Amino acid sequence: MYRLLLGAALAATATSAFAADTVAPIVMDQELAQPHVSGYVEAYLGGLYVTAAGEHADGTTAGGTGRVNFPIDSRWNVQTDALVDSLWAEGTNIYGYGGAVHGYWRDPSAFALGAFASVTGYGGDGFDDDLYSFSVGPEGQVYMGNVTVYGQVYYGQLRASGSSEHIDTWGGRGVVRYFAQDNLRFDGELGYSTTSVGPFDTNTFTGALQAAYRFSGTAFSVFGRYQFERASISAFDVTENIHKYVIGVRASFGSDTLLDEDRNGATMDTGRPNLILPSLL
Repeated sequence: MYRLLLGAALAATATSAFAADTVAPIVMDQELAQPHVSGYVEAYLGGLYVTAAGEHADGTTAGGTGRVNFPIDSRWNVQTDALVDSLWAEGTNIYGYGGAVHGYWRDPSAFALGAFASVTGYGGDGFDDDLYSFSVGPEGQVYMGNVTVYGQVYYGQLRASGSSEHIDTWGGRGVVRYFAQDNLRFDGELGYSTTSVGPFDTNTFTGALQAAYRFSGTAFSVFGRYQFERASISAFDVTENIHKYVIGVRASFGSDTLLDEDRNGATMDTGRPNLILPSLL
């Protein structure tokens, strides 16, 4: 009987020790997997080609973006963006600078849903007024394996400081991100916006393709993007085609791959017009 009790006690002790050894790594892994601050900075350089009424012009464009995602808890997030864009064409330079704030709830295995607000200031050659614009709207993402579907709609205004006059803008955009590998991402984007100036509306259709590759085991990615815009005034037979093509580099922190960044990091963004300002023709 004593031998039986001694054997049972030893078995219980061994089982408890084994369970403790097994649970400890699991708890440790869960701690490592907790949400944390992450983001990236990127810069690009490229060209612009515009055709309108049989005329054409080209230019050089450059810019940069910084985005940081702050988890509030395991699901709620706040993301902040800062950006600058610049365009040189026919001896003239215009630029835009500003930022955005996104607040959203995210389940990395299913979807994200939230809203954003952005503000952009404008300057450059020939700008006499302090122009700025803002936009607000809802946004959301759906995650399906190696595919992310992103939708965003917004209302905005273009204003001059000190003036009550403004120009209204409505728009929306949809993006599909396909991850051929964890560090190889392809984007397709479609968008539409309308800008009202008095009795006239300028309608702009946007399409874009982008590819990005992150070097395995590093923080660095390279990307290339082509964006096309077609703007037209509803009351006149006037159209403008704008082609923008860029290459760039990104440095990320707090994420291991492009897919990890998309599902757990700074995943939201905002649309950026080819001509810096909203198209007014």
